[in-house]
Amino acid sequence: MPKKKARGPGAFPPVYIVSGGTGTSGEAIVNTVLAQFPDLVVPMVTVGNVRDVEEIVSVVEQARTAGGTIVHTLVDGRLREALTSLAASRGVAEVDLMGPLMGRLTSVLCREPLGMPGLYRKLRAEYFTRIEAIEYTLEHDDGQHPHGWPQADVMLVGLSRSGKTPLSVYLSVQGLKVANCPVVPGIPVPDELFDLDRNRVFGLIVDADRLVKIRSERIARIGISGRTPYSDPSAVEEEVGIARKLFRKGGFHVINMTDRTVEAIASEIVRRISRIG
Repeated sequence: MPKKKARGPGAFPPVYIVSGGTGTSGEAIVNTVLAQFPDLVVPMVTVGNVRDVEEIVSVVEQARTAGGTIVHTLVDGRLREALTSLAASRGVAEVDLMGPLMGRLTSVLCREPLGMPGLYRKLRAEYFTRIEAIEYTLEHDDGQHPHGWPQADVMLVGLSRSGKTPLSVYLSVQGLKVANCPVVPGIPVPDELFDLDRNRVFGLIVDADRLVKIRSERIARIGISGRTPYSDPSAVEEEVGIARKLFRKGGFHVINMTDRTVEAIASEIVRRISRIG
């Protein structure tokens, strides 16, 4: 049997993911399947938050015209039946990821499902909030993406090795979006820093002698020998002064990190921002 000719990118009909929620579950399953065809580019179109039959009619017509496949995770029985029936009448291939399992569990559990779209995400709201906070925090580490700083619940500012990143990550696991900005002598901080609510900005300070020790241990671990400005006591003392001057300029709350645990400092920050709402 002769082999079919390979198609180029964009030559394959799309997969339409139809959902009463965001469509995340359907996307994950389709992507898992498409991973088994790594050399092919198959378009995906997500149609989320479907609430009425008119939307079903529209997506079925799109799929019919494009020769596509509909994959759906509708929990609303009325919409699911409408899609299944309409797709059959229009000759559109559809794959129901939700109906068969829901029907089976309805029988086994002897209870009718609620049929409420987006319920899983609502029940796991705290979990998703934490995931979003962690993703935001990692994307805004070390001064990255200043345009996104206004979305931060907490902004941390401090010198190198003052504990910005560990504290940021710890707070993000608690569901807070945290950005952090380094203070580097000779390099101005982004102007966006001074546009933020100063009650949410925290300047991190470490005593100069302690900071010298931390930095010296770090450069020893990476194999650098000899004295460098990075760990020179007079240079570090000057850096601490620069940081304090910056914090005064911005009116930021200053936290001394010296010999304090991340947990204790995080609790202090949470208490302060809880008071401002």
